[in-house]
Amino acid sequence: MQSFTEENYLKIIYHLSDKTATVQTNAIAEQIQTKPASVTDMLKKLSEKGLVDYVKYQGASLTAKGRDAAIKVVRKHRLWEVFLVDKLNFKWDEVHEVAEQLEHIKSAALVERLDSFLGFPKIDPHGDPIPDKNGKFEDATFTKLIELSVNDFGTITGVSEHSSPYLKHLEKIGLTLGKQIKVVAITEFDGSLEIIYNDTTVNVSREVAKHILITKLHE
Repeated sequence: MQSFTEENYLKIIYHLSDKTATVQTNAIAEQIQTKPASVTDMLKKLSEKGLVDYVKYQGASLTAKGRDAAIKVVRKHRLWEVFLVDKLNFKWDEVHEVAEQLEHIKSAALVERLDSFLGFPKIDPHGDPIPDKNGKFEDATFTKLIELSVNDFGTITGVSEHSSPYLKHLEKIGLTLGKQIKVVAITEFDGSLEIIYNDTTVNVSREVAKHILITKLHE
């Protein structure tokens, strides 16, 4: 069984490994906001437990055992986010820090009852997929809003940026999960997009658009 800190490391390595197979010590240190030397000590400890493969000066990657442990933490985090939004009326920009605390609860029975109570949700309030009890994710194909062309349309099904300022901005301009949108114009000067939804038109910068995930619809 992993400690609170060990689970945090495994989850961070899991998320960072989406971009690279071997995660650098400095990248982990930046995420945890600690010194690289402290990260190295933890990686050695996790390696001894068979949770990561660690190579000095190169970084670490999750073993199968470590990946399973990380996915369990991710599963708990995302289920708790659903609970907080759907049952306790938290906003989607308020749940991350609370879920960070709840994700370390050890009771497997509680997690399975939570999943059942929520109706076995497939995505969290940010559109991120929730793995099932076997650690399996449903296949999903997303397109970034920034990649759409004029007259393309689809449904907002996720975001890849979870910071509170970003989510509050989307809330303010009405670009929330489930909203059907259409690209009506793209500005040549800076690549910003003019989006229409429910007869409302908004302008979206490239920086905002690159983090909005769309399921494209076809006429």
